[in-house]
Amino acid sequence: MGAASAVEAQAVDKHSTIQLTIKFREFIFNYMVEHDSPQLDMIFRALGDSTRRGMLARLALGEKTVGELAEPFAMSFAGASKHVKVLEEAGLIRREVRGRTHVCTLEPGPLASADQWLRHYDRFWTGRLDALEQLLREDDARKAAAGKKKTPKGDAK
Repeated sequence: MGAASAVEAQAVDKHSTIQLTIKFREFIFNYMVEHDSPQLDMIFRALGDSTRRGMLARLALGEKTVGELAEPFAMSFAGASKHVKVLEEAGLIRREVRGRTHVCTLEPGPLASADQWLRHYDRFWTGRLDALEQLLREDDARKAAAGKKKTPKGDAK
């Protein structure tokens, strides 16, 4: 290996993202397979829409009618009903018919299941973000040190 290629290899290692790569792929894959459930798929599908997330946020404050859920989104009752149906099928809300009025309430259980599934990955992300932060701090320190050495007339600062 020549001197130039050795320097290039060091530069690649210095700026490598290998520390950000998840090393336990088999474990993660197995966890995902073992905890794959149609219910979680439905929950994340329901949460994937900003209108439905907004409806859930409003329901966190208390029960609302379908019409009240539709108001901030300037949509028809029929459009809101379709969103409510998706949330209901995911188990995120409960709809009760009172005369001609459909009243919705939040069901927190499925959200707790999704939160539990996501928390499993929290430790992986935290470790990767810590590694990224360390790399960025080291890079900033190198740049600051290099900046102190350079002056317009070559004088040290």
